[in-house]
Amino acid sequence: MPSQVKRLILLFGIAAAALVLVRFLLVPDSFGRYGHYRADAVDEVAGMEIRYAGHLLCQECHDDVDAVKSGSMHEAVSCEACHGPGNEHAEDPFENRLSAPRGRRRCAYCHSYNPSRPTGFPQIEPDEHGGEEPCITCHNPHQPEPLVGIEDCEACHTEIAKTKSKSHHLSLHCTTCHATQERHPGAPREMRPDKPRTRSFCGQCHGEDASSPETIPRVDMATHGEDYLCWQCHYPHFPEGRR
Repeated sequence: MPSQVKRLILLFGIAAAALVLVRFLLVPDSFGRYGHYRADAVDEVAGMEIRYAGHLLCQECHDDVDAVKSGSMHEAVSCEACHGPGNEHAEDPFENRLSAPRGRRRCAYCHSYNPSRPTGFPQIEPDEHGGEEPCITCHNPHQPEPLVGIEDCEACHTEIAKTKSKSHHLSLHCTTCHATQERHPGAPREMRPDKPRTRSFCGQCHGEDASSPETIPRVDMATHGEDYLCWQCHYPHFPEGRR
């Protein structure tokens, strides 16, 4: 028998022995009783102290608050996400009162600026937004509709606002280029703003015959960029000036 075959047989034998050793020494005895997991975990979880009451139990006593929260942007947020575990409160509400967040830190867990969050999710810079006032001074936590108009987009589009703040387009309101419905701040995923789709839109300011101030870069719209759309070469929120 060739030596390389012997080596392979030895390796397979060691691997098989290791698997058997792991199975009998490291894998819990209850593993596989109900499926591909440790069955004793079910009893351990069942024996844990119950700390959370759940939304339905909160609703039984606080139906007025639930009516306000229902349909709001916080509808899917559990009551206990902000007020803490509520099982002891549900058993004796007068003896065990829940806390109501009054500071700014709790809201910042979800609403401080993070570029990984989805577009349209309200985000702010806590050190710059609202001074030092508690968030609940301006926002009802059970129905937190954004206190902004369609021209004040920074609360949700912080990353774009930061880029635009250093560009030639700083003085332009977002609605100058984006047709936006009034309901967009309250339902950003349903009411999406439109974007310019033709070269002639940029030509209103940057065309040679435009009536815009002379300091604005001008181009011959008939020849400049050929048939490419302007934003295929120039990022609209930070359009580098080229003469």
